Amino acid sequence: MTIRKPPWLNKKIPETKSLNSMNKMLKELSLNTVCEGAKCPNKGECFKDKTATFMLMGDTCTRNCSFCGVNKGNPNKIDPEEPINVAKGVKHLGLTHAVITSVTRDDLDDGGAEHFVETINNIKKFNPNTSIEVLIPDFKGNKEAILKIIKAKPEIINHNIETVPALYNLIRPQASYEKSLKLLQFVKEENPLILTKTGIMIGLGESKQNVLDLINDLVNINCDILTIGQYLQPSRNHLEVKEYITLEQFSEYKDIAKQKGIRFVESGPFVRSSYKAATALNYLKKG
Repeated sequence: MTIRKPPWLNKKIPETKSLNSMNKMLKELSLNTVCEGAKCPNKGECFKDKTATFMLMGDTCTRNCSFCGVNKGNPNKIDPEEPINVAKGVKHLGLTHAVITSVTRDDLDDGGAEHFVETINNIKKFNPNTSIEVLIPDFKGNKEAILKIIKAKPEIINHNIETVPALYNLIRPQASYEKSLKLLQFVKEENPLILTKTGIMIGLGESKQNVLDLINDLVNINCDILTIGQYLQPSRNHLEVKEYITLEQFSEYKDIAKQKGIRFVESGPFVRSSYKAATALNYLKKG
C-alpha cells in the first residue's frame, strides 16, 4: 500500500534558467552527473549554486540495486577524454570542492579505479586549490583497486553502505554489508589522513535498533562522516517507501551518532551523500 508523503517532503520546483545552463555545460563536455542519473531531489538547488556530483564511466550500471534510479544494463566503453573533461567542468564552475562518483563497472578488471585516479590527477593539475571527494563503488572488495584510489590522495573517500545488514538481500543483492565496512576500514588503516565517509537511506523497513547497530559499526572502524536521508521511490518499478521518517527521528539519529563518535553527521529528509559536501570538510578542517 502506498503511503502519503508528509508535508515536509514538498520541495519547490527549481528555476529553469539554472537547470538549462548546467545541462548545456554538461552536454558540451560529454559529462554525466549523479544528480540526474539518480533523480536526486536536490538537483535544482545544487545546479542553481553551480555545484554537481560528476558521474564517471557512463550512465549505465552493471548492478541492479532495487532502490536506485540509475540506468541498469550493459555499459558503453569508457571515454578516455572524461578525466580531463571533468577537470574542465570543475574549473568552469569554479569549484573549491569537487565530488566525483561513478556507476558500478563490474565489467572492468579494476572496476574503473584507474579511471578515478586519472580524474583525480587531472582535477589537481587544472584546479590545484580544489579539494576532492570521491564516492566509490566497492570494487568487489579488490584491495589493489581500492589502494589505487588511496594513493591518489583525495581529501575524502566516500563509500555508501546504503542500508542496514538485514535489508541487504532486498536492497543491494549484489553487494555485501561486511565488504563495504571493510572497504572503509581499509582506507583508514592505509592512510589515516584521508577522511572516510558513508551514507544510508532510511524508510525502507529498518528498525531503530538496526540503525543504532549500524552507527556502532561505523564508530568501530573510525568512520569520520555520516549522511542519513529519507529513501524516496525513483519510479513505480522501484521499492516502495515503507515509512516516512519524522524530522524528530532524523535529529535523534544525528545526536546519537555524534555522541558515539562520528565526527560530522548530516541527517534529514533531503540529505544525500553528496549534498553540500564541502560543509563537512570545512567543519573538520577547523576542528
